[in-house]
Amino acid sequence: MLKTAHVSASEEALTVAEIQDLGQAWIDDGEMRQLSDCTLTERRGVVTKLVWFLKDGELAQCGTRQFRAFLAYVNRGHEDPRGRWGNRHMTKPAGPGTLKAYHRVVRAFCNWLVETGDLEHSPIDSLRAPIVRADQIKPFSRDQMSGLLGAAHQSTHPRRNEAVVFMLADTGIRASECCALKRSDLDLTGKCVTIHGKGKKVRSVPLGRQATRALWAYLREEERDQAQDGYVFISERGSTVGDPLTRRGLYHVLHDLGVDAKLQGVRCSPHTFRHYFAVEFLRAGGNVFTLKELLGHTTLAMTNKYVAFVQADREAQHRQFSPGDRIKRK
Repeated sequence: MLKTAHVSASEEALTVAEIQDLGQAWIDDGEMRQLSDCTLTERRGVVTKLVWFLKDGELAQCGTRQFRAFLAYVNRGHEDPRGRWGNRHMTKPAGPGTLKAYHRVVRAFCNWLVETGDLEHSPIDSLRAPIVRADQIKPFSRDQMSGLLGAAHQSTHPRRNEAVVFMLADTGIRASECCALKRSDLDLTGKCVTIHGKGKKVRSVPLGRQATRALWAYLREEERDQAQDGYVFISERGSTVGDPLTRRGLYHVLHDLGVDAKLQGVRCSPHTFRHYFAVEFLRAGGNVFTLKELLGHTTLAMTNKYVAFVQADREAQHRQFSPGDRIKRK
């Protein structure tokens, strides 16, 4: 068990039981407000893990220092001999994006507690958000993408897996958005797809020729091209016919493709496809404002991390292939 801090007498804090009860009330409030399933799932996960952390550390209360310790645990929990959250399979470091997401959810929870009057001040107002640097973006290379398509072609479900790879690479959609896609969201004749994103925001994303062909081939094989209310990507392990591929199932599919493609130096996950899409779009001359809309970002600051990455990439390539430096002096 990792050592954790204890609450000082002068610090405003909540008991573990209060965290548990108010956390459920926060989730119920989100359901009443009709927040997206992705947001509600994220809230449940963070509240459950916060309660686990407090009980595991034998902490009776939770204030600023305990929230800080909780976020630090997200970062270092893989060092626990039992694995992060007591799961022996979770032994890899959490990415900076993951830690930032936990901070965002905890901040939203604390702000809600202030709004409801359960706390006078947010305990994490003094805790600054983790930094996600541009140099921490690691997209696939084009050769790696070709390797993934080759692995998909040789997999147990080649048509579906090829369509998944093309869908993620050509649209940059999130894992939850991919799994929630229904046949009625596809307009293969018009080569576009309707995405139901975070906060129940809807956006339209174009499809390229290869992605469209891969989807046609997959749907024809499944004989579901007329099932307008059915899910696009179907799980082979669903309890009933037509069950969608879950986020966990999607991660497993991509992980296996990455192993078969012998990828190194990059994580084979839906978010890496999102990085690939954004970086390749900008490298090809795409507009950052258009990219923001395609990715479903709420602010341009979220998209600018890709601009910084591509700019650094261009500078590195110029240093390597500088036309001026290749001129031979006489």
